[in-house]
Amino acid sequence: MRKGSIRFRGVRKKKEVIDLDITSLLDILVILLVFLLRSYDSTGVILNIPKDIIIPTSKSSSLNNNGVVVQVSPKNIWVDDKEVVNTETTSKIYSSDRRLILPLFNELVSKKNEVQRIAKTTPNADSFSGVVNLVIDKTVKYSYIKKLMHTCAEAGFQKYKFVVMGQEQM
Repeated sequence: MRKGSIRFRGVRKKKEVIDLDITSLLDILVILLVFLLRSYDSTGVILNIPKDIIIPTSKSSSLNNNGVVVQVSPKNIWVDDKEVVNTETTSKIYSSDRRLILPLFNELVSKKNEVQRIAKTTPNADSFSGVVNLVIDKTVKYSYIKKLMHTCAEAGFQKYKFVVMGQEQM
């Protein structure tokens, strides 16, 4: 008889059981687990930093809080990823006493009012914390930083958190 006949068509040879060594697979999984735990950030604060900003370094290990994010480069200011000041296109950015940055002040006041309105209408919403996370380019002059902080304080944001690049992230 031939092996190709109809009678033997459904009969197949039994395959041998293959033993797998999964030790190397477990090693890889442990390495991935350690890597993921090491890079996990529990704060939930996500910052999109513009390419114009070079963040200073620090050895500080405290984490950022949720709050309004103000990002400052030598030419621009962003509030929560929205550009509010561009010194190349905006002519009048300072108040009459040159202590307030007006477009930044207006945007921060509107953010504060929005958070307070949401806190009143939604029962589980966070109340206004007054925290501002400042992401400032390391080349910005101190006199400009003083104006930024004064503007934030006048708008109701009196708790400052400076965002810096940690040692391990460099």
